[in-house]
Amino acid sequence: MSKYFGTDGFRGEANVNLTVEHAYKVGRFLGNYYGKNHKANIVIGKDTRRSSYMFEYSLVAGLTASGADVYLLHVTTTPSVSYVVRSEGFDCGIMISASHNPYYDNGIKVINGNGYKLEVEVEEQIEKYIDSEKDTLPFAKKENIGRTTDYAIGRNRYIGFLISLATRSFKDKKVGLDLANGSATTVAKGVFDALGAKTYVINSEPDGTNINHNCGSTHMEELQKFVLDNNLDVGFAYDGDADRCLAIDEKGNIIDGDLILYLCGTYMKSRNELTNNTIVTTVMSNLGLYKALDSKGIRYEKTAVGDKYVYENMMANGHSIGGEQSGHIIFSKHATTGDGILTSLKLMEVMLESKTTLSELLKEVTIFPQLLVNVKVKDKKAVKEDQAIKDIVAEIEQELGNDGRILVRESGTELLTRVMVEAKTKEICKEQVDRVIQVLKDQGHAI
Repeated sequence: MSKYFGTDGFRGEANVNLTVEHAYKVGRFLGNYYGKNHKANIVIGKDTRRSSYMFEYSLVAGLTASGADVYLLHVTTTPSVSYVVRSEGFDCGIMISASHNPYYDNGIKVINGNGYKLEVEVEEQIEKYIDSEKDTLPFAKKENIGRTTDYAIGRNRYIGFLISLATRSFKDKKVGLDLANGSATTVAKGVFDALGAKTYVINSEPDGTNINHNCGSTHMEELQKFVLDNNLDVGFAYDGDADRCLAIDEKGNIIDGDLILYLCGTYMKSRNELTNNTIVTTVMSNLGLYKALDSKGIRYEKTAVGDKYVYENMMANGHSIGGEQSGHIIFSKHATTGDGILTSLKLMEVMLESKTTLSELLKEVTIFPQLLVNVKVKDKKAVKEDQAIKDIVAEIEQELGNDGRILVRESGTELLTRVMVEAKTKEICKEQVDRVIQVLKDQGHAI
């Protein structure tokens, strides 16, 4: 496990375990790394957290001190940084965001020149430099010192790109958007307005401390009520950096990432756009999704949890769509990362081209109740190797048969064992999860 960088960048509480010194050294390293043979050009975006400005200036100081020129997108979405990097020839991009986390957390996501997350081996070099006692990197001097440029035009080009993807006008469609008081506030409404929708927004007034607070894709209740109260056709909720999207249908039902994969995947198949007739999911996707895909003759592959692993599988095998329950959906024809606003446009396309409602399109899908419990443990590896745990999991698997499943896995970043069960009823889920937790306690693993 890396010391600083996880599956989604360097994340922590601002000025606690992610500091301005960390950001400065990340900038110093990247400016030097990409500037060995030419003057590095690096683009930076940020979300609306209070600390994002602090980290932006720290990164800029480190980058320009190493000789890089920096282009500032200001408040924007993570996928927009990826788009600008790959479409305009930047050496790399940096997004300052902790995604769906609370405002006091923040993160540094580094995106390589192909618009994808930075290579692990480069992250390891950054970590080594951060922990080094002596700064061995050269400082730029005289005319070689870097400078910054306002590059809001890059965000505007991304908005134009999104608008260009729509297959028809959204005229007369009443659309609700929960912007999570985050990055989507600078992008989403403009896109839907330009496409002719009657756009209604909530949580669109960021103050630096209200990002994701009881809103956005992790808190769907307000958008559900908003859609019903205003008789909207559909609602979309984004997270803090807008790389996720969940939806609400016209009846107020939540459409999670699994259902989005079903809707878009079956639509793409009907148009011969589903490459390899395959959808990429993670091991956390619902059994109901797999049964629904089976009924449509669509294949699927399962990866470890994390959109990083979904994208790696898609690229290795040429698949066109993949994603997670949480709403990270990747359309490889258009993007190299999850893009919440792009996902909402694709759902609009499905709805408009099918000339029906999302609830009608989902009537054949039955999502199984799912219960996930995180158990604090002393040693994740010991849990994984314990034969008693393996035995109880095998026993439950046999009992559930084709009408459920169990997954016991370790957290990638914390001392947690995650116990997940899907079954026909919530009661069965709880009963089986409790059985595993009891064995964890009996074996002395649980804290």
